Formats: sequence, structure tokens, C-alpha cells
Amino acid sequence: MVRTRIQRLLTGINRRMMKLLIALALIAYVASVWGNFVNMSRSIQENGEQKMEKKIEEVIAPLREKIQNLERSFTQKYPPVKFLSEKDRKRILITGGAGFVGSHLTDKLMMDGHEVTVVDNFFTGRKRNVEHWIGHENFELINHDVVEPLYIEVDQIYHLASPASPPNYMYNPIKTLKTNTIGTLNMLGLAKRVGARLLLASTSEVYGDPEVHPQSEEYWGHVNPIGPRACYDEGKRVAETMCYAYMKQEGVEVRVARIFNTFGPRMHMNDGRVVSNFILQALQGEQLTVYGSGEQTRAFQYVSDLVNGLVALMNSNVSSPVNLGNPQEHSIVQFAILIKQLVGSGGEISFLSEAQDDPQRRKPDIRKAKLLLGWEPVVPLEEGLNKTIHYFRKELEHQANNQYIPKPKPARVKKGRTRNN
Repeated sequence: MVRTRIQRLLTGINRRMMKLLIALALIAYVASVWGNFVNMSRSIQENGEQKMEKKIEEVIAPLREKIQNLERSFTQKYPPVKFLSEKDRKRILITGGAGFVGSHLTDKLMMDGHEVTVVDNFFTGRKRNVEHWIGHENFELINHDVVEPLYIEVDQIYHLASPASPPNYMYNPIKTLKTNTIGTLNMLGLAKRVGARLLLASTSEVYGDPEVHPQSEEYWGHVNPIGPRACYDEGKRVAETMCYAYMKQEGVEVRVARIFNTFGPRMHMNDGRVVSNFILQALQGEQLTVYGSGEQTRAFQYVSDLVNGLVALMNSNVSSPVNLGNPQEHSIVQFAILIKQLVGSGGEISFLSEAQDDPQRRKPDIRKAKLLLGWEPVVPLEEGLNKTIHYFRKELEHQANNQYIPKPKPARVKKGRTRNN
């Protein structure tokens, strides 16, 4: 009996032990499965987070780049500007300062450390010529027509305002006359009020179709006062007369620069001048058009040489007119052939009827500028032409890449009638 009870007891214990072991094994298995599940969930979560971060980064990257570009655009970087002390720094007004020559003069005076105010009505000037200075503490741009009075405090005035190419000044001859007469009177009045020195950008056109060659400052000229070019030629001649009247009567300090043919970057492509016409035609593979026989001559100077001459004249004690030009004379045909060679393309040279009152010979006598200013052109013709050709090529590429072709709008129907926009 006792053995039987012991056996039953041991059997019960074994069963309990077996159940306990099974339970422990089950718990261990469940724990193992749970651990694997937790690890798997953590792995899935981590992978999901990585994928999510990757997607977020893909979305944010372009936005981050746009923000960086905006920051760069707001952080204006200007050309290097020299620091001038208060006593050396001048307040300088440039009328027509957004034009071809005016913008290059602006660059020089700004980089020399002066405070420059540009006044332009943008008849031929362009804001893009001076946009790289907008926002600079030494620079100010005013949209103003010099035919209207201007009240401003300045030390020097470079009066360059006037259309300078035949198509531009013949387009509106009355406006050209007003700019060169009333505009010059206004600037001389300003110079008188504030005690400023004024430099008039006159022109070789005051010599007209010259009977003296080369042209010196003592030559009085040969101008048709009622011809198509007279609005510019006579306008500048009257402007010179006004300058010397103000100098003699009111004591205004004046400087007069008679500027000969000038070329360089920022010339307007459709201004009708020889250099821009030939370069544009050659780049586009068109015929180079010469008016008349092509034997008429011109003397071409690069714009940086002219700017240096203008500054030298302004800061000199020379009050009488001074020629600023290149004494190297070229015929129009020679010039056309040279541009064809430098561009490496272009059609044949075609000859058209001669323009009325077109000067046959043009060459400056610059002995006065050499002697009194120590100035003469230094940029070789081909070097200047290559820079100008590069600029025109870039301009054509820019136009081709940003050309807007308007689409015709559909007709609108109103009150039973069809009207085209």
C-alpha cells in the first residue's frame, strides 16, 4: 500500500513537473517569438524612418537650393570699390549715365571711390547697364529728363545726356534739340547754383563734313544747319556756346570734350552706327551694308580710352575744347573687311546709296590732349573689337534663349459682334 501511494505521489509530481516544464518551454517560446517580433518591429520602424527621412530630404533639397539662391541674390556683390576719405571723395552727377559711354564712366568713378548719381530718361540708355551698382551706398539712379530742372547737391557734372547715333537723334529731332539746349541750360544752371564744375560731352559732329584734315580744335567746322543731322550737330554747337557764355558771365567752370567715334560693350545693337551694324550683320551671316563708296574714313577709339580722357579733362585746368579720339584713320570698307575677319563669318559687302550730309573724312588732331592732359588712346583696335564682338555674341545668345513669341488671342464675342484683340 505504501509503495503504491509513493508511486502515485511520484507520478503526480512527474506530471506537475512535466506541466511546469511544458509551461516554462511555452513561456520561453513565447518570449523568443515576442523578442523576434519586437526586433522585427524595431527594424521595420527604423527602415521606415530612414525611408521617410530620405523622402523628406528629396522634397526639401530643391527648396533648400532655392533658399540658398535667394540668399545669394539678396547678398549683392559689387565690383571692388576704392575707399576715399571725405576730403577726396566727390559727389558726381552723370546725365545719360545709363547709356553706352555713361555706364562705363559710372563704373570708373564708382570704382575710384566717388559718390555717383546717374540721371537718365532711358530714351537710349538701359537700366541693365548700371544694375550691378543698384543698392550700393555710393550709387543712386534717378529716372529724370534733363529738359526738366533738377535740384541736387553735387561737385562735378558730366553732361552726357543726348542720343548720339544718327537713327536715334533723327527719330525725334525736336527732342534732340531740347536735350542739347534746354537740358544743357538746366545743367549749367545747376552748376552755377551749387558751384559745380561741368563737363559737356560734345562731338566731332560739330566739325560737320570737314574741309580741314585732320580736325583740330581751332577748326570752326562745315555744318549744314538745315540738314537731317543738324538737330544733333547744331544742338551740340549751341551747347558749347552756352557753356562758354556761362563761364564768361557767371564764372561757371566748364570743360568741353569733342568725342570722336567710340565703340565697345554695351553699345545698343540697333543704334545704326558703323561698328554695331557690321558686327551684328557679320554674326548673323548677313551682308555688310556700306553707305556710299566706302572710301569715307573714320577714326575709332575703344570706350575705356574715352572714359580715361573724360576724367583727365574734368580734373584738369583746360577750359577750352579738347578732341578725344583715335588718330588712326580707316576707310569704312577696310573696317568692314577687318570685322568679317575677326568674326569669322558674314556675307559679302553690299553698297547702298550715300546718306545725306555723311562726313567723308574724320580724323582727330589730338596734340592738345597729349600735351595738356597726357592722354592718348592705348587699346589696340583689334583688341577692342574682339571684346565688342564677344559682347554682341552674348547678347544674341541671350535674346535667342529668352525670346518671347506672343500667341494670338481668340476673338471675343460681345453684343453680337466679333472683335479681335
